[in-house]
Amino acid sequence: MFVYSPFLKRGFDLFFLLGTAIFWIPVAFLLAVLVRLRMGRGILFRQPRPGKDGKVFHLLKFRSMTEERDDQGNLLPDEKRLTPFGHWLRSTSLDELPEFLNVLKGDMSLVGPRPLLVKYLDLYTPEQQRRHLVRPGMTGWAQINGRNATTWEERLNLDVWYVDHPSFWLDVKILLATLKSVWFQKGINAPGRVGMEEFRGNRFHQ
Repeated sequence: MFVYSPFLKRGFDLFFLLGTAIFWIPVAFLLAVLVRLRMGRGILFRQPRPGKDGKVFHLLKFRSMTEERDDQGNLLPDEKRLTPFGHWLRSTSLDELPEFLNVLKGDMSLVGPRPLLVKYLDLYTPEQQRRHLVRPGMTGWAQINGRNATTWEERLNLDVWYVDHPSFWLDVKILLATLKSVWFQKGINAPGRVGMEEFRGNRFHQ
């Protein structure tokens, strides 16, 4: 019986990235130039995210929003800072291309539960915490089953289901479905929002 161990999963990640480097490296370089020309300095967006076992790493993305602030020095809402070019980057998921570097480093995998915000760590139920038993992914089971258009409860349940059902063919299925989802730009945002609403844990239901 074929056992899809973490070692083999890591090997698949590296084989895929190195084997396709001739395609994604030129695209990443071109996008970096465009981001620099459209939005100035600060090509990459870096943010702390919890990885496997809750260990924090810095997620990399291409910057899609400006740093515009109000009179009090507070950042404006995402909807006002997202540029047309940034919207295009997000709708095509090309803003996530620098996450290939996170995968190469070993902080992430191609497939796994998406790494969320560090401040959410204390808000999960014990069952939801199990999503951190594996490396987070660039895409995952939740992303091909609604992405940001699902509720938090549905999304986290899908993450835990993935943790309990490791499979090479499931990863292949998720990657192929992700390409289809990105092509048709499904589930990029929650209805009426840029991205997903904030997770509030158990307090959300009180």
